[in-house]
Amino acid sequence: MMSLGNKRIVITGGPGTGKTVLISSLEENGFYCFHEVIRTMTLDALNGKQVDELLVNPIDFVDDAKSFNDELINARLKHFNNGKNIDKKHLFYDRGLPDVIAYMNYFKQPIEERYNDLCLKNRYDEVLILPPWKDIYVQDNERMENFEQACGIHQYLEKTYIDLGYKPIEVPFGTIENRLQFVVDLIEKFGE
Repeated sequence: MMSLGNKRIVITGGPGTGKTVLISSLEENGFYCFHEVIRTMTLDALNGKQVDELLVNPIDFVDDAKSFNDELINARLKHFNNGKNIDKKHLFYDRGLPDVIAYMNYFKQPIEERYNDLCLKNRYDEVLILPPWKDIYVQDNERMENFEQACGIHQYLEKTYIDLGYKPIEVPFGTIENRLQFVVDLIEKFGE
């Protein structure tokens, strides 16, 4: 299958940093965006469980963490492969394949070599990372981590992307309009 020459841009960061709002804003402004799959998977995993019994992440309470992670990385790989057929200059991804490895490392889970292989073979062009931002952080039924845990996850995400050869670009704090403009200005520079 032939790639259409688009730029693949991951938006990542710890929980509650504004990724989903930024992705929605990009989409509202005509950019093609792949949405995060974990929220639906989390709701499915929560089925029949009491939230107060849970630890901090679906990986902590699913019956089979390996199957959960396999499903997650396969869903992100499907998004990546679907990008080959989309005729848009820029494609945005709400989290990428390496995010799975970062979370597994954070939760001290064994990582199969195929996960690293998938990340090395299916590369994004740019990685934008949103830093932890206490002022906007909210826990809910799909985001169970507290702010300190979110900061720890952020560190693992940044390290994982760097270890895989990326140079994450930090999106500064600001209004959604400011963040959107930062991303738009940045992608114009990518084309230079």
